[in-house]
Amino acid sequence: MEVTIKDIAKQANVSIATVSRIINNKDEGFSLETKDRVKKIIKEMDYHPNSIARGLVTKKTSVIGLILPDITNPFFPEVVRGVEDTANAHGYNIILCNTDDDEKKEKTYFKILRDKYVDGVIYTSAAALKDKNIKILTDGEIPFVLMDRYIENQTIPYIHTDSERGMYEIVNYLISNGHKKISYISGPVGDVVAEQRKRGYKKALKESGIEYKELLVRHGNYKVNSGISCMESLMESGENFSAVVCANDLMAVGALEVLKVKGIRVPEDISITGYDDVFLSQITTPKLTTISQPKYDLGKISAEILIKLINGEDIDSREIKLEPHLVIRGSVAKRSEVHEDSSNR
Repeated sequence: MEVTIKDIAKQANVSIATVSRIINNKDEGFSLETKDRVKKIIKEMDYHPNSIARGLVTKKTSVIGLILPDITNPFFPEVVRGVEDTANAHGYNIILCNTDDDEKKEKTYFKILRDKYVDGVIYTSAAALKDKNIKILTDGEIPFVLMDRYIENQTIPYIHTDSERGMYEIVNYLISNGHKKISYISGPVGDVVAEQRKRGYKKALKESGIEYKELLVRHGNYKVNSGISCMESLMESGENFSAVVCANDLMAVGALEVLKVKGIRVPEDISITGYDDVFLSQITTPKLTTISQPKYDLGKISAEILIKLINGEDIDSREIKLEPHLVIRGSVAKRSEVHEDSSNR
């Protein structure tokens, strides 16, 4: 039988209100002997307060909701670890929700988290996020922060990595190695991060006097299979290119597989790059040149900002932008002018 606060009060020979106040650290006015006796009985009877019922009274459950688009993407586990470690250090637990980048699932999770009386929410939004989903949280007066993806709202704290700069750096690295015909496998149309990375790609081309060609661009969905289909489409297009830039490592893995099957050598025939620096990028053949994001810090800082909001503290800035950096491995080769012009790819 579950032990109740009434059982504790009876065993300690005090009122239910006294036990409640001691449990909630509102024990001013009680003798040290009374407090020690109640706490000892709580421990002996293995009493655990009902967090939901307690939350109804205290308006705090010490639970944070974390909404992610795809937990199978190896980018996110390290982010989750950053959130969880920080939350646990501050006495919070995590409810993890996976939306599969689906707006309807995200809306359902918003309602579930609201009804569970979570203290706050960290989320990486679905690509099609609508204001009506956010309204579920704002109407419930639930603090929340946006992690990794941006929406047009000047009040929501936003923690992210500079995606445009990261892509700009890696495309410039290809250009510095003599590549001028550079194809691009982007993320989904309408996805804000995908658009930021595509801007970085276009900016690097423009500054080097290289014409942007839409025929060299394909749009995937950040998954391996879309990297395969996009790479196959590029190969069938008849367009010449010496390098392929991918908007994440998973799509680069898919593209590598296509080139391997077709007997095209990487990087000798075609160079290829990824983005995110997930563990797979270190075990492909060849290992991927990519952009590393501070994944753990992304989760850690998001949790820190949210906890400040929960506690009613001021935050220094609505937007926190973390810096990416280039990781050079073995998937990019130098391209001579003669080789570039004579190549079919």
